[in-house]
Amino acid sequence: MIRFSCTTTSLIAVALLASLSSQANAAPPIQSTPDSGGQGSVAQFDHNAYSLPLGNMAMTKRLDFSVGNSFFRNPWVEAPASTAARDGLGPLLNTNSCQGCHIKDGRGHPPSGDERAVSLFLRLSLPSEDADPETLSRMGVNPVPNYGGQLQTAAITGSEAEAELQISYSEREVTLDDGEVVSLRVPDYHIANPAYGPLPENLLTSPRVAPPMIGLGLLEAIPAAAIEAAADPDDTDGDGISGRTNQVWDQRREETVLGRFGWKAGKPTIEQQSLGAFAGDMGLTSNLVPNTDCMPSQKCDALPNGGTPEVSDKIADFVTFYASSLAVPKRRDLNDPAVRAGAETFNALGCAACHTPRQQTAKDGVRQALAGQTLWPYSDLLLHDMGEGLADGRPEFEATGREWRTPPLWGIGLAQSVNPQAGFLHDGRARTLEEAILWHAGEAETATAGYRALPQTRRDALIRFLESL
Repeated sequence: MIRFSCTTTSLIAVALLASLSSQANAAPPIQSTPDSGGQGSVAQFDHNAYSLPLGNMAMTKRLDFSVGNSFFRNPWVEAPASTAARDGLGPLLNTNSCQGCHIKDGRGHPPSGDERAVSLFLRLSLPSEDADPETLSRMGVNPVPNYGGQLQTAAITGSEAEAELQISYSEREVTLDDGEVVSLRVPDYHIANPAYGPLPENLLTSPRVAPPMIGLGLLEAIPAAAIEAAADPDDTDGDGISGRTNQVWDQRREETVLGRFGWKAGKPTIEQQSLGAFAGDMGLTSNLVPNTDCMPSQKCDALPNGGTPEVSDKIADFVTFYASSLAVPKRRDLNDPAVRAGAETFNALGCAACHTPRQQTAKDGVRQALAGQTLWPYSDLLLHDMGEGLADGRPEFEATGREWRTPPLWGIGLAQSVNPQAGFLHDGRARTLEEAILWHAGEAETATAGYRALPQTRRDALIRFLESL
């Protein structure tokens, strides 16, 4: 972690506090409405906060939402089974239901104790130098022989899980300018007992926890042109922030388009993110994604399946509709003085340069419930270099091994109400919002240094602001 002298950070603190009063006109907007997710925002703040349909959804669509929820929530089973609509699980998998990863439609978490990793999984690949160009252009990565692009830690009867994922942690102390010490949890990932041959020495890995599901349809309704217009890959304005788009393969359109979903913006649509998860996480085929992550050498074709495809177009449509229709909880405590001071600090530190507070959905070409909405997602949906400490070293399409898509912050204050075990960042390593802030580096290093230099009252106010989202 980059260290700053007391003199340097004191100057940062003085400049920051001055900016809170002198730069109000230049600052990004401060949210003045509780409706973070537009007109569909909902007043739900408990463990079900992420599980409600859009508040402005037509009553005629509520049944579709409920059917999609049932396929999202309930477990799939091995074939053959009497539950014909939900059979075909595996042979290789990480979990048997969407809710197994997206707990209560929220964040996953790293395993604790002897728990098997379920809502955290490991993406795999090899360096792209010798990759087949067509495979690389369509998959975004170079898959690993005998293992594919994701480590499956479970299997059905008659098959064998690929390996065990083991995680250990050490602690790293960070001392803030006022002397307070914060301990950061540093993960170490180890693949044990590989069942399909030795893993290559040049293996690339990327741990991922399942992200929250709220507001996905609204994010999909933001015009691509608006996202692209905010990109500054060469940092032409000199602010140290160089957000980039990820250009990814669209399986439906069969062309390269803007990516916006997933930790590295590797998927272009909710449909493709959902059906990709069916294939990779549960071993279930669909017409759009007819192949799972099982490699030919693993002989998955010799085991029972649930038909071709296992996820019918009708089920795929229901699940996609459900995933695109989960509402964003309303903001709380907007007028609390500490929360408002925290919002000003958030902007003054430069956090809003990536966590863009306000977005607008398209007026035409999208569902009525999603159209023409003013949103407060706190994301630009762009890729940013987050520094070596958070780097996974694994490229995905045009995203480098140091880049991550800015995750939306809306609803983040309720993350641990929905799932008490939830952590923050791409692998859940951060146990608190403060830890997450202190892990930021790369393009965010100046903002992080500013946070370390703040007096405790300002730090507390910033956390209160985040908790209100």
